[in-house]
Amino acid sequence: MKPVHRPNRVTPRVRYTPDNQLKDPIGLFRQMGRDLLASRELAWRLMVRNISAQYRQSILGVAWAVLPAVLTAAIFTAASSAKVVNLGTTDLPYPAYVAFSMTLWQTFVEALQGPSMAVASSKGMMAKINFPREAIILAKLGEVLFNFSIKLILIVLIFLVFRIPVGWSALLAPVGLIHMVMLGTAVGLLIAPMGGLYQDFNKGITLASTVWMFATPVLYAKPFTGTFAEVVKYNPVTPLLITTRELATTGIISNPQGFWISSALAFFGLLLAWLVYRLSMPFVIERISS
Repeated sequence: MKPVHRPNRVTPRVRYTPDNQLKDPIGLFRQMGRDLLASRELAWRLMVRNISAQYRQSILGVAWAVLPAVLTAAIFTAASSAKVVNLGTTDLPYPAYVAFSMTLWQTFVEALQGPSMAVASSKGMMAKINFPREAIILAKLGEVLFNFSIKLILIVLIFLVFRIPVGWSALLAPVGLIHMVMLGTAVGLLIAPMGGLYQDFNKGITLASTVWMFATPVLYAKPFTGTFAEVVKYNPVTPLLITTRELATTGIISNPQGFWISSALAFFGLLLAWLVYRLSMPFVIERISS
């Protein structure tokens, strides 16, 4: 149904009609923009509630935000030193390379899994209350950025301990990170409606993110020959992660074309995913309520 806004000085009124929203795409995107703005206060309150609940019932608290990266770096550094695995030559000291890359990858995975988790955990609220569905997605994005602010402390420590020089290009590194978050959110939004109905999708996305990590140069240097190198090359996360890492360290971007192609994919993919999420959620909520 197509909602039509009637201006009112007291409270906004919404009238639903059976018209297909896709017949008026400009009006649909305007409505999406209005709902996005209207959802910011609810999103803020949901984000504060979720972050508080996330760390309140934990002994280690915010340490969980950095522990995976630290432990992964320790394990793979030990394996590389013992020559159990050949991980190639990296442009940073290997422990710093893995820990830094893992923090970026974790942020991408949180953005990827966030929409499905948000829909799954808010099913009861969505079935009872009519509110902009964008609010739960914005709240998850806020959690992702909050968790990254904690990881940033680890990154600073890494740079200090390994005496990694930082240039002015580091100021542009957040651009690459934001594009990674956009790409993760786009894929997550496409899956979120089905994740709200079937738990298989949420479990599948967890499994897929693990496989996806091994196809991304997080634990090893980017390969240049062989079939696996082609898989890594055409992985859209690869240029975004490598460029973010290069901006924060050397300042020399090795694959600017790949970076902008992946960035365009992230931007337009996010718009498409938002549209799919917007149109499909009423049917998902109807199924949840029945």
